[in-house]
This record gives sequence, C-alpha cells and structure tokens, in this order.
Amino acid sequence: MSFATSKLLAASVAGAALLAASVVAQAQEVKVGVILGFTGPLESITPGMGGSAELALKEVNDSGLFLNGETLVPVRADSTCIDAAAATAAAERLITSENVAAIMGADCSGVTIAIANNVAVPNGVVMVSPSATSPALTDIEDNDYFFRTAPSDARQGEVLTEVLTSNDITSVAVSYTNNDYGKGFSDSFVAAFEAAGGTVTINAPHDDGKGDYSAEVGALAAAGGDLLVVLGYVDQGGVGIIRAAVDSGAFDRFALGDGMYGQSLIDAIGEDLEGTVGVIPGAEGEGSEKFAEAASAAGLDPSSSYTGESYDAAALIALAMQKAGSADRTAIRDALLEVANGPGEPILAGELAKGLQILKDGGDIDYVGATNVELIGPGEAAGTYREYIVENGAYKTVGFR
Repeated sequence: MSFATSKLLAASVAGAALLAASVVAQAQEVKVGVILGFTGPLESITPGMGGSAELALKEVNDSGLFLNGETLVPVRADSTCIDAAAATAAAERLITSENVAAIMGADCSGVTIAIANNVAVPNGVVMVSPSATSPALTDIEDNDYFFRTAPSDARQGEVLTEVLTSNDITSVAVSYTNNDYGKGFSDSFVAAFEAAGGTVTINAPHDDGKGDYSAEVGALAAAGGDLLVVLGYVDQGGVGIIRAAVDSGAFDRFALGDGMYGQSLIDAIGEDLEGTVGVIPGAEGEGSEKFAEAASAAGLDPSSSYTGESYDAAALIALAMQKAGSADRTAIRDALLEVANGPGEPILAGELAKGLQILKDGGDIDYVGATNVELIGPGEAAGTYREYIVENGAYKTVGFR
C-alpha cells in the first residue's frame, strides 16, 4: 500500500467516524417546538412564557433520566399571536424542517386554531397550548392532538362575572379584540353577566394596531355603565382603549380579562389604573410555590402571565415521551392524558426527575405541576383563576376562584 493510499484510507475512516458520531449526536436530540408571540400584541409577556417552558425542558435534561440518555432541545418560532399565515408558516418549519416531536404552544387562540387545522393535526403532531383560551378550541377536529393547560374562556366569563357581582357592579360596557379570542370571551362573559342579572350596555369589538381609539371609546361612553370591561391584549388595542377612556374621562373604572394582565399596562396607564380588577388563570398550593422558587432562581417572574401554564405544557410533553418510551409523535398523544391525570404519584413543579424515574421504573404519575393540572374532556384544563386588583401601582392578589 502506498503512502498516499494509506493517507486516503485513514482520512476515509476518520470521516466515517465523524459522520457516525454526528448521526449518534443527532439521534440523541429530541426537538420540541416552542411557538409563541415573540412579536405582536403579547410580546411583553412572551419571554417569560418561553423561558418557563424551556425551564421545564432543562430540568428534564439535568436529571439525566430522559428516555435512553436523549436530550430535549427547544426550537423557538414566532406565532406573532395575530397573523395566521405567518404562524402557520412558522409551525410548518418546526414540523417539516426541524422535525420537532411536539409543540409547546401556540399562544393566541386564532393562530393556535390555524396551526392545529393546517399543520399540526394533518401531520400528527401534539400541541399543548399554555394560553389559547377560546371556547372554539373545545370542538376543533383535532384527532386528540390538541391539549391546553389554561382553562377555556367559557369558564373565564363566569369567573369574571363572579368578581364583578361580588363588587356590586350591575351594568358594564364591553370592548373586545376583534378576533377568535375576543369574540369567544365576550360571548361567554355577556351570557354569564346577563344570567346573573347584570346589564351589558354595549358589546363592541376593537381592532388592534390603531393609533386612535377615540371613536370606539365615544360609543362605549355613550352607552355608559358602572365600568368598562376590556377583553383585549396588553400591548395592543386593549391598552389603547383604556388610554383613550382615561384621556377623555369616559370611564375611570375597569375590569380586565387575562390578555390584559402585564406590567406594561401599569407602566403605560399609571395611577389611572388604580382600583382596576381582573382575573387570570392561576393556582395556589405547593406546586405553585415550588414553581415560583425555580422560576425566580432562573431569573423569571413567576407572577407574569401564563408562566406556570407554559412550564406545565412543556413538562407534560416530556413526561408523555417518558411514559411512551419514545419520542414518536402518536405515542406522545396517546400517553399525555395518562401522565396528566391520576391515578399515580403526584408530581409537582420542580419534581420532574422524580416523575421521570417513576415512569422509567414502570410506575404511574399524576402530574400536578405549577397550576394543579387536571385535563378534562378533550384535553381541556379544569383550571382555577387568580382574582386581582391594582393597588398602589401593583397587582395585588385578592384570591382564587
């Protein structure tokens, strides 16, 4: 054998070894899509949601117990929250190019419906949304691939009604964002409020992205009411409606749905927001406390919107894979409800290693997580809500319902 031939053979062997090592490394990675509105009307709260989901995946990786030594790799994509075409294209990339095993997300209801119908369900990919709350998602034809860790707005409308009636509010004007989320939420709230004996003076949509909401607020003011209920987005039309109402003196009391919760609203409106009441999905108990500790240690704000739900959504995906013994997309779907509900050993936030070990040993778990997870019906979250009031420039928890 010549020297040149020897060198060529050595190079070939080395190249083959590197290729084999690369294939093994890729085989040991399991990609999970994280699709949220990193731009758009919820962009101020999205970093906390994405960070919380990735916190759960990191906890799984740090345990060293996932499947046969595989590592979970989050792959982010931007849903924009409001652009269905852009969200669908982003999800298509996750599923076909990145080959994700499952998707944590999306966030807003309209884009979540579009992704589920056009990409995820046709490709047999599980979606677990932490924040898509439209009642319309209850009845989509999803072949059991869609789940959510936040409860439906059918329930939120009832809870917001309870908050208002307990504060002796008998008449309200309603402004809602003009999309699937806003329409579904307003329908639910109006039905519940009127059934409780209240009067809705006007129920009017507003479009996001406008610079001037004086015309919309003029119509709301003409109808009147004890306060203005705003069912919109904290970084878009919702804050614009409140700003116009304050500037014109049309309303000085407000009640908010979940999409309006965020520090950016207090920063934008200031002292004129004092006394505002609202609700947002939330839980209390040991699981919630453990999540708060872990999130704070990771530099995340555990009180920000949908952080606990995002952690739980990602954790459920990982635990379903462990239960199934693989990252097969259909197997994840079939195992998810088994790990989410009893019977089994309760697993709180911060205890994912414990859950992984029990599943590896062939046992059963009941994932409680950060938000007291219980999935009912077609992957719906039973859920509880945190009632709050704005006092001294901060959100103060009143209680849980």
